Amino acid sequence: MLNVGVLDLQGSVKEHLNSLSKIKNVEAIKVKYKDDLESINGLIIPGGESTTMGKLLDDFNIKSLLKERIANGLPVWGTCAGMILLAKNIHNQEDTHLATMDITVKRNAYGRQINSFMTYELIPEISNKKIPLVFIRAPYILETSSTVEIIATINNNIVAAKQNNMFVTSFHPELTDDIQVHQYFIETFVKTAVC
Repeated sequence: MLNVGVLDLQGSVKEHLNSLSKIKNVEAIKVKYKDDLESINGLIIPGGESTTMGKLLDDFNIKSLLKERIANGLPVWGTCAGMILLAKNIHNQEDTHLATMDITVKRNAYGRQINSFMTYELIPEISNKKIPLVFIRAPYILETSSTVEIIATINNNIVAAKQNNMFVTSFHPELTDDIQVHQYFIETFVKTAVC
């Protein structure tokens, strides 16, 4: 059984837990405290409000341990706000949060809530079937280092990428009934880290 955590500070926690519950041999675990980080094989940092989540990482005193676990190979997937938390650089902003992935992101790149949208795209790295992609005040990646692999673009904007044990998406797979992206994270990152 693989223990996959969902950072339970704010955001689409329940939705990620629900998606993970549909995958065989995966136990979905809420992660809020330092001790919760010890028993997981992978972690999802959900969408939500990145500034609030960054503050809560400090308030719950788990930021430094989480950074350490990621640096030591803990598979981590950041969706939307999670992408912003993992980014080493945030466009037009000095402060960063976990700063573990060699990307520069632009917050709210797709505009306000009213500009949110859903599309279906083929992402060969993840699946040979089209995947529903939900964008809500989503960021996208402006720049990457040479060690970051771009997985998906929409209108020439980078919306999914990976680097070592880290995976990020601008979109919210947890807000659909499709679990292909969750399965990809488990198969590509979590299972390979356990082996």
